[in-house]
Amino acid sequence: MSIAAFNLFLGVMSLIALIVFIALYFVKAGYGIFRTASWGAAISNKLAWVLMEAPVFLVMCWMWIHSERRFDPVILTFFVFFQIHYFQRAFVFPLLLTGKSKMPLAIILMGILFNLLNGYMQGEWIFYLAPEGMYHSGWFTSAWFITGSLLFFAGMFMNWHSDYIIRHLRKPGDTRHYLPQKGMYRYVTSANYLGEIIEWAGWAILTCSLSGLVFFWWTMANLVPRANAIWHRYREEFGSEVGARKRVFPFIY
Repeated sequence: MSIAAFNLFLGVMSLIALIVFIALYFVKAGYGIFRTASWGAAISNKLAWVLMEAPVFLVMCWMWIHSERRFDPVILTFFVFFQIHYFQRAFVFPLLLTGKSKMPLAIILMGILFNLLNGYMQGEWIFYLAPEGMYHSGWFTSAWFITGSLLFFAGMFMNWHSDYIIRHLRKPGDTRHYLPQKGMYRYVTSANYLGEIIEWAGWAILTCSLSGLVFFWWTMANLVPRANAIWHRYREEFGSEVGARKRVFPFIY
């Protein structure tokens, strides 16, 4: 793909993300606490997460293997960073899930489609279209890489820790809902989403790429409206217990 065509692709993806951002303030994506029968057939959450997240992991592997730049130190580092996230999300996270929740097939198919497009979007830039010499060895000591890497891993570990807190809210057999109150949940009701937003902001910075920026915008477009829906749901269920907690950005929103 030419640079011009790729930039057009990024523009279309950004526009679609804007539409998704607005739509999700009116329609609650039907998984997790918002799943209803109206979303149609559903399958096990564990299998659903594997089916949704594995495609981007595999796409990146395929694109990396076929790139002449695959062993360039910076390119290889980007690949490893990205794959750490998606290996955990596709093959570890599902095994850690408890309970018997299900996810609608419609949500799974939308997730697969986005992940295929995003895998291509990230891989095409990093492995093929980035200017020769842009990611030279000096990149490791640049402010872009250092700042972005710190944010990337801080967000990743915040996300993992927040997921751990959520998984341990209930004892085996308990189906009630609880308000998470540890870690960053002391400040926001969707600390797991805050971690993921920070992580992909870090990715956009450490790669200094428009493709990374578009992925960050998609992360915001998907997670910020959902954090808003969760905040309102918790206010209905737990009332004053929510207190001064914000939705996803501490002290702000």
